[in-house]
Formats: sequence, C-alpha cells, structure tokens
Amino acid sequence: MIVIDNVSSEPSEPLHRGRWCRGMSWFWGAAWLRGSGWVVLLCLLVLIYGSHAPLIALTQSDGRIPFSPSSCVILIELTKLLVSSATLLATEGRSALFSTSVSGVLVLPYAAPAVLYALNNNLVVYMQAHMDPSTFQLLSNLKIVSTAMLYSSCLGKRLRPTQWLALGLLTMAGGAHSYSSLVNEPSAGPEDHWGPRLHVTGQGLVLLLVYCSASGLAAVITERTLKSQRLPLSLQNIFLYTWGVAINVATHVGGNAKERSFLEGFSALVWLIVIGQAAAGLMMSVVMKHGSGITRLFVISSAMLVNGAISWAMLGLQLTPLFLLPTGLVAIAAYLYYR
Repeated sequence: MIVIDNVSSEPSEPLHRGRWCRGMSWFWGAAWLRGSGWVVLLCLLVLIYGSHAPLIALTQSDGRIPFSPSSCVILIELTKLLVSSATLLATEGRSALFSTSVSGVLVLPYAAPAVLYALNNNLVVYMQAHMDPSTFQLLSNLKIVSTAMLYSSCLGKRLRPTQWLALGLLTMAGGAHSYSSLVNEPSAGPEDHWGPRLHVTGQGLVLLLVYCSASGLAAVITERTLKSQRLPLSLQNIFLYTWGVAINVATHVGGNAKERSFLEGFSALVWLIVIGQAAAGLMMSVVMKHGSGITRLFVISSAMLVNGAISWAMLGLQLTPLFLLPTGLVAIAAYLYYR
C-alpha cells in the first residue's frame, strides 16, 4: 500500500510554479518523446556515452588515472539523486518529498539493480586474472544476447525473427569493433606476427557468464520496476539512486578508500565526466521508462562508434577500413529491428 500526497503520473499544476518547473515536469513526462524529442534524447545519450572513455584517457597522467574511480561513481550517483529530488520538489511540491509514505515492497526492487551493477564492477576486476583485456573486450559483447534473452523471457516480449537477426548483427558489430581495436595494437614481439593473442581460462568463462547475465538482469529488473509502478519517474529515480549511493559508498569504504583522499586528483575534466554521466543516467531512466532495454543496447552500440571517432579526433587513434564494418552492421541492425 502506498499513499503519496499530491503525486500522480500526471501531476497537477501547483500555484507559484515557474517556467523551469513546468519545463522539468514536461521533460519527465512522455508527451515530448514523440518525434524529434526522442531522437534528440538518443543522440545526446550516444554522444555522452561515446565521449566517456576518451575523456577518461585525457585525465591520465603517466598512464594512470589520477582520481579514485569509486569516488567518481559515488559522485555520479549522488548527483543523480540530488537532481531527481530537486525535480520532484519542483514538479510536485514539498508534500511529495516530506509527506510521502512508501511501503518497503515498492522500494526494495530498486536495490536489485544496484547490487547487480556493483557485482559487475567487481567482476570486471576479478576477470582480468583469468583472461586478457582484449578477450574481455571481445566476449563482453555477449551481454547483448543475454539482455535480449532475458528481455524476451522475463518481460514476455516476443521478438520477431528479423529482430533476433538484428540483435545478432548488433553483437557482431561489437565484436568487429573490438577486433578492429586489437588490430591497431602494437605487437609485443616477433612471436606475435600472427596477430593479437587471446586467452581465457575455464573459470574466466564462468565469470563472464555471470557478468553478462547480471548485466542483462539488472536492465530487465530496472525496466520492469519503472513501468509497473504508477509513480512519477523522479520519485522512482530517488528510490533507485538512494540504493546506488548506499551500495557504492559501502563498496568504497570496504575497498581501497585509504589509498587516496576522496577528491584527490579531481580536475575540471573529471567534474565534467561526473556531470555528463549523471545526465546520461537520468536520460537513460527516461528511455527505460518510456522505451525499452533493447533501445539501450542500440544506444551503447552506437556510442562505441562515436567513441572510436572521438578517439581518432582527440587522441590520434588510427582507424582502419575495418571500422566501417561495425558501423554498417549497427545501421542494418537498427533498420531491421525498428522497421
């Protein structure tokens, strides 16, 4: 049972609400997502996700990241929580924040994605001992398949044969892009003249299976929870990011928090990363609420191509003709899936 004063999926118009408040209410709603609004949202997401890795590379000093990644994640989650709280306050009034009684049954589902994403963040570290980074980069594209299978089975969304083909092409695009990156890597010696050497242990394959399953399950649970509850998205985001902040703080404290101070190494560029990723997370919640997790996969796959283009422009990455293959595969996949 949930009782929320003055909160509904179509909020009323409080007195003394300014243009900014009305604009925020309009943004979190679904009406603007028709036509060009949806295209603009997806393009912004692709741009932000695609620029993430190059921006991190620009912060490096002597090949090392000067800041704590866990501190950065906490600040990203905290920023999303504060923006969601401010949005709810602006669009629904103070009663939505301070006069809300929510049952634990509605809040607990938001803990599952936070736990799964925290699990994956740690799995990435452990997996490096059982496979080389290049193998991880190649095989991690299988999470597209795992997400699609969980999306179909858990959410009851039946996909057409052409849509399954499109997702297969999307997976191939990720593999082709990863391989094109490997080809550009310098050889370690004459023994590597046959190309990049890949290796993975049996335990590494098990960890990879868990990693891909956890990634897909987190996306499916998030989408199902957001769509099944008739609550404002800003309120749902508060639930989601509260868990995110709590779990990431616990991970930070229990990890290597003593190696450096919380904000050590933070520059203007790092703060730009925090703001960008927080904005991307909030926009992705709109996609998950009003779109689908499959759209999220297409955004991420498109972002890897933008990543390559930005890395070429800003970091001097050498692109080969092979780069055109994943670009074409993503375009064909999008056409087949959404036609």
